[in-house]
Amino acid sequence: MKSQTNDLKGPLDGLRVIDWTMWQFGPVSTMMLADMGAEVIKVESLDGDHGRQVHRSAGIDSMLPNEVSTFFEGLNRQKLGIALDLKNPDGIEVMHRLVAKSDIFVQNFRQGVAERLGLGYEDLIKHNDKIIYASASGYGPEGPDSDKPAFALTAEARAGALWWFGPPDDTPHQLDIADQSAAVMLSYGIIGAVLARERFGFGQKVDVSHLGSMVWARGMQNQISLLIDREYDRFDRKRPGNVLWNYYRCKDGEWMAFSMGQERYWPPFCRAIDRPDLIDDPRFDSTDGRYRNSEELVQVLDLVFASKTIEEWQLTLHGNSEIIWERVQRNLDLPNDPQVKANDYIVQFDHPLIGPSNWLQTPVTYSKTPLSTRKMAPALGENTEDILTNLLGYTWDEVVILKDKKAIL
Repeated sequence: MKSQTNDLKGPLDGLRVIDWTMWQFGPVSTMMLADMGAEVIKVESLDGDHGRQVHRSAGIDSMLPNEVSTFFEGLNRQKLGIALDLKNPDGIEVMHRLVAKSDIFVQNFRQGVAERLGLGYEDLIKHNDKIIYASASGYGPEGPDSDKPAFALTAEARAGALWWFGPPDDTPHQLDIADQSAAVMLSYGIIGAVLARERFGFGQKVDVSHLGSMVWARGMQNQISLLIDREYDRFDRKRPGNVLWNYYRCKDGEWMAFSMGQERYWPPFCRAIDRPDLIDDPRFDSTDGRYRNSEELVQVLDLVFASKTIEEWQLTLHGNSEIIWERVQRNLDLPNDPQVKANDYIVQFDHPLIGPSNWLQTPVTYSKTPLSTRKMAPALGENTEDILTNLLGYTWDEVVILKDKKAIL
């Protein structure tokens, strides 16, 4: 996307999504659908999504001027906003009328909450029998813990993900990817249900869980572990299974990561770092030898890479197509990365309250139905009146009555 708007239609243009979600898992999935062109209507309580009140993230002050929550803004762009009291029968009536005119309904509340409010799947198909009802759950729709509360960290714990990475000791290591990973799976599930409805003529219920998504996220290693009935060892860069699948620190403290899994890479690697003597060294001249002597070899390579700065290594390796490597970047390096910029993985948008700023965009490139960033997150209840009068057929007198009853904002 070369500008913040695009006249071409996205692949999901024409679909209407009701987003009754909060925090990260659900909102990210619906934001991805919005990036693809769907009209997403975010339904909030009268006091708003809890994400609006997140002032700190991992110890960092995350609020911007004008009380703009980076947490909420970053997960809810593209959406329209409506505020309803869903404990008020009139608020539920508005939701039911909205369901009748929508294609997809997404919720991420504990099992039983939607049903108690009259917003379960069986309730909504009475108003729209082709609705696609998507649930973002903690542990899946079945089983003894299907109604147990969950957040990203507890899901990573149960899925074994806290053991995947981190130092080679007994300390769990937080990944912070469960919400984003599950959101991708939920949007994938929703799009599959949309395709099924177009082909077969029916809507259905879709459930994606934190637990299932994290079990799947490390699919290759988890599948191998299941088949050989053995746990993977935690990664130790000083004793790696493959020294060419490792990272090394440079003279200036920056890191380089290498990703080469075949024997054929060893000779060109040694020549590239000006250590051709290592090619035929009997300790290191085979994959098995390098594995058996990995600790010794890493010590050698640590000294090699510590002899130059990252810029010097970049010049040394520039244009060498036989070596697969990358600089280990940080978050604030990304907006200036030429590949990130060229592919619009991060885009510039002129936010009405904070001005020109960088925003992540769903990283899918279509040749004919491009994604676009069209608007930022809605203010609380920003589109309530418009949706009720222009979409749902309420009169202005009825809107006033609903406000007086505190059913809407």
